[in-house]
Amino acid sequence: MATLEALRNEDLHRLSEERLESEFASLQRAAQVLEAERLRRLAEIHRRQSHRRAGYLSTESWLVDQHKLGWTAAAKDLRTSRSLQRMPRTRDALPRGELTTSAVQMLVSARHAHPAQFRCSEEALVEAAKRLPAPQLHHTVAHWRRQLDWSEGLKDAQRMHDQRRLNVSISVLGMVRVDGDLDPESGEVVLSALRGCLDSERRRKDRDDHRTQPQRRADALAEVCRQWLDASAGPAAGSERPHVAVIVDLRSLVGGGGYRSELDHTGPVHPETVRRLVCDASIARVVTRGASEPLDVGRRTAVVPVPMRRAVIVRDRHCRFPGCDRPPPWCDAHHVKHWADGGTTSVGNLVLMCRRHHRLVHEGGFEIEIHGGSVRIRRRDVAGGGVVWTEEASRSRLPSGARSSGSAPPRTPSGALA
Repeated sequence: MATLEALRNEDLHRLSEERLESEFASLQRAAQVLEAERLRRLAEIHRRQSHRRAGYLSTESWLVDQHKLGWTAAAKDLRTSRSLQRMPRTRDALPRGELTTSAVQMLVSARHAHPAQFRCSEEALVEAAKRLPAPQLHHTVAHWRRQLDWSEGLKDAQRMHDQRRLNVSISVLGMVRVDGDLDPESGEVVLSALRGCLDSERRRKDRDDHRTQPQRRADALAEVCRQWLDASAGPAAGSERPHVAVIVDLRSLVGGGGYRSELDHTGPVHPETVRRLVCDASIARVVTRGASEPLDVGRRTAVVPVPMRRAVIVRDRHCRFPGCDRPPPWCDAHHVKHWADGGTTSVGNLVLMCRRHHRLVHEGGFEIEIHGGSVRIRRRDVAGGGVVWTEEASRSRLPSGARSSGSAPPRTPSGALA
């Protein structure tokens, strides 16, 4: 512990690059040794079924409750610890710092797929894992598996199909964590859909797009799912197709604070996020007495009727944010003056905005103005509200002087929307 305390108190800015890299390498080896010992003890805890002493039903539940691991991580650690007991060369190499934890995971997966063949090949695979970086080791292990005879390969394909899984969980902060393993066929479908979405974005060469690659993939997954939900051929449940559901008190929607605004699955969200979502949505009125007693439920109606949206598409053709040409399927019909603030749902008060720019207008500190057919974008946090983008668009029929921003004046009508 004294060594750890000394490390924590060390001023890293004063270290030379050589010493910093050397110490990192030492800590990396030490972390691998500690991981080996942690897994060795976990295997023994599981062998003794120690969790029963405290009333837990499994070692995984003990890990989740006592050590705050997620269920996926707990199951993965337990599988690794148990597998290492049957992988003598891997088990010996890990505490010597000769294998990384990622290499161990690849070897564990290889053994899990072909236990008998792995027993004969473990020495060669471990030697490869000692000297190859992770990407090359992945190809080596994949090649080893392809070299198996055809019948074993077919069994392997079925085994991978049976092991497919997808875990989706919601954090206390409302973030959604997605983790899983797909069989090659399903994985290819997902990768092809994401690649198609990413390629479509990449061809547009938006110079103001500074998202990281993981952020792009996350947005692509959401867009693929959104377009599936929008498809008219989607399966119906309870006489209507599934879609994103938002519950919001009317007072929250028109600018009041402290009232309900939440998504059906992930919980509370900022009212301005809800204002963006309901800009182009279907609305059902629910009048309640107090907080929860429904008195009247209205029919679900589209905020922007389909013929009106078609008219806006014919006029705008793509996102109207200056410099953006994302097509209509990627766009919402944005109310220049929000309907919750008394704006009309009419072609003259609607403009196509892609999902990214729609978010900027509502939640990103931007506001949109229409003057003489031109779209002008202002930053609300810029002194004087200076114009930062302008698009000349004479084809627009939007009224001169219209303005849309993410701020709403406080109003206090009663009722609720669901």
